[in-house]
Amino acid sequence: MRSTAIAPHRVAVAVPPGVGLFDLAIPAEVFGDVRIDGVSAYTVTASAIGEGGRIPIAGGYFAAQTETLEELERADTIIVPAGERIDDPPPAVLVAAIQRAHARGTRIVGLCTGAFTLAEAGLLDDQIATTHWRYADALAERYPRVNVDPRVLYTVQDRVFTSAGTAAAIDLCIEIVRRDHGSTVANELARGLVMSPHRAADQAQFVPIPVPECTGESLGPVVTWARENLGERISVGDLAARAHVSVRTIIRRFEREYALTPSQWLRLERLRRAQQLLEETELGIDEVARQSGFGTGTSLRQAFAERLHTSPNAYRGAFRARVS
Repeated sequence: MRSTAIAPHRVAVAVPPGVGLFDLAIPAEVFGDVRIDGVSAYTVTASAIGEGGRIPIAGGYFAAQTETLEELERADTIIVPAGERIDDPPPAVLVAAIQRAHARGTRIVGLCTGAFTLAEAGLLDDQIATTHWRYADALAERYPRVNVDPRVLYTVQDRVFTSAGTAAAIDLCIEIVRRDHGSTVANELARGLVMSPHRAADQAQFVPIPVPECTGESLGPVVTWARENLGERISVGDLAARAHVSVRTIIRRFEREYALTPSQWLRLERLRRAQQLLEETELGIDEVARQSGFGTGTSLRQAFAERLHTSPNAYRGAFRARVS
């Protein structure tokens, strides 16, 4: 779905009643910042059932309505952000518009409780989906055909995407940019937003929790060194030595700051490096394996099969088919 300077990718935000102001701003901030060769890659509009030209916002506020729901008919991607009225069914006209768009092949994204609207439209039937953990039980109870997984940050099922809370919504929007334009553009965008750039599972049924950026200072130099040397053999002892601490201490710090063991963190970083090399270079599988630290093509294929449920060659082919 690569955008061009002539025809930027059209993102329509289908605003639910009582949308949060920050939730409404996420798509505009993320997609509005993407520029390819100096030209905006996306246009973003807000479409809603307005009240006198206004969109009702949580807390009693209103935002100016830029478009009616008719804009959804022209959109390439429709995003439904979180609304505060999950106990009320979404407007039937909004649900119908989303159903028509999905039938046309439009990409549909539900951020946080926006998943309720997608579920009402039947787009999540017999699919894995997520939402904010606080509302996961309600989503599963109301829509029993939806396989709700509150443990993940976001899910990707063909052309239907869902996310957990606010931070995960930003992660998902960045992931969509990565799918459209590649890791380099997505990482540059993430840095501009002061977010952690990550390349989550592409072919998996659901996206595993990406590695968060370290929030403390204790591991900063260590992880920077590790990322710069992923092609080398790195042991937990090596990480401890770089941090001038014991192995026990380095394990404790990784578990505290990343909720992962050092070995788990290294494996995910190597997988992300391999994804980037497959996306951006013509390197053979064995060389990708060497530069990402897996050593052999066999080890790389095993890691892709276990984590992404695909092969390196299939991943590369699927990525290039999307952006061509």
